[in-house]
Order: sequence, then structure tokens, then C-alpha cells
Amino acid sequence: MYRIFLVEDEEHLNGVLTAYLESEGWQVRSFLDGAEARQAITERPDLWILDIMLPGIDGYQLLREIKADQPRLPAIFISARDADIDRVVGLELGSDDYMAKPFLPRELVIRTRRLLERAYGERGREETAGAGNRVRLSLPPYLVDEGARAVTGEDGQPMELTSKEFDLLLYFARHAGQVLEREQVLAGVWGDDYYGSDRVVDDLVRRLRRKLPQLRLETVYGYGYRMVRG
Repeated sequence: MYRIFLVEDEEHLNGVLTAYLESEGWQVRSFLDGAEARQAITERPDLWILDIMLPGIDGYQLLREIKADQPRLPAIFISARDADIDRVVGLELGSDDYMAKPFLPRELVIRTRRLLERAYGERGREETAGAGNRVRLSLPPYLVDEGARAVTGEDGQPMELTSKEFDLLLYFARHAGQVLEREQVLAGVWGDDYYGSDRVVDDLVRRLRRKLPQLRLETVYGYGYRMVRG
């Protein structure tokens, strides 16, 4: 059973969203302010859903501390402000999705399910099948372990990627040699129901290149990107 931590200071909305999420069979713990949620960071749920505008400690600061404790833990930002800058800042901090209020609670459920599947689906299948069936992709000098959602360098040391950075790397690796439009990458990594700007693709690519400087990822100007086969 997945554990989801929801941080929303509007009490009525908090209750509605909690009820919808619990109806999916997930274990949900809700918080009304950032300070209370901060104390639960070390409990490490499977996913955080964070309102940006919170009393005291805002969602941005809370996500910084969550990612400092567990960089790959997936998170969704929700906010009453539908501004591109909020989306970009959230992406820089490591959020995996962004929803502008008002939204239908069912939409949050759908996005949560898809994010959980992307973040844990491969790992769950690996644990069922056994460690001997792990899928590893070689992107010299990097090695990508799909099941463990881990990347190691040529020295065998782990590379610290956020959940969304790993999703992007895995998507490119699975389509190595293909020229991919930004819209394709957006749908493949963020899902078909993401309605934000495709600029988030470029932002995430820049972050990925900064962390994996030897990655053979080419820019096809005016079109998109291509991962060069090793």
C-alpha cells in the first residue's frame, strides 16, 4: 500500500482530497501547515503532495528539505497561482508535477496514480520477479538500473538524480538513436494530461546534462533531442 503525505492548509479541500486519495486504497496522512509536515519528513512516504502557499514554512522550503533527505522521492505541487515561474521553480527544486487550482479532485487522483506507476512500477515488477531479472541500460560511461531507479558512473559511484530527472533519462535511454520532439518527451515523461509549457523539457534537460556531463544527448535545434547510442 502506497503512503501519501498531503499538505494543504485549506481544511475543507484537505478533507476532500484526502477522501479521494484514500478511495484508491492508498494510506494518506494530511497536514494543515508546513511546520507540522516538516516533522514527518524522515518518515519517508512514497509521495508528497504539497501546496505552495502555506502558513509559516511554504511548499518550496518544505520540498527543499524533503529532497535533501530523499532526492528521488516524487512530489506534486498544487497552487492557486497558475504562473509559469511557479512551475519552473518547482521543477528546479525537484517536483514531478504541478496542478493549478481550481482542479477536480479526480484529476489529482489520476496524476498521482500515474506518477506512482512511473516512480515505482518497474521496481515493483523487479521485486516480484527477483533480482536476477533486473533491467540495466548502458549509456557509457553511465549505467542505468531501471528496477533500483539508480544511475552509477564509470567509477561505480551513484549519481544523485531526482525522480523526474531519472524519468527523463530513462525515456531517452529507451528511445536511444531516435530524434524526439519536445512534445513527445513531454507526453512520455509528464503524461498526456500535462498541460504546461514544453519549456519544462529544456529546463530538465539542462539539469540532467549538468549532473551527467558525459551523457551523449544531442540537441536537434528547432525540433528536440536525440540520445546517441553508446
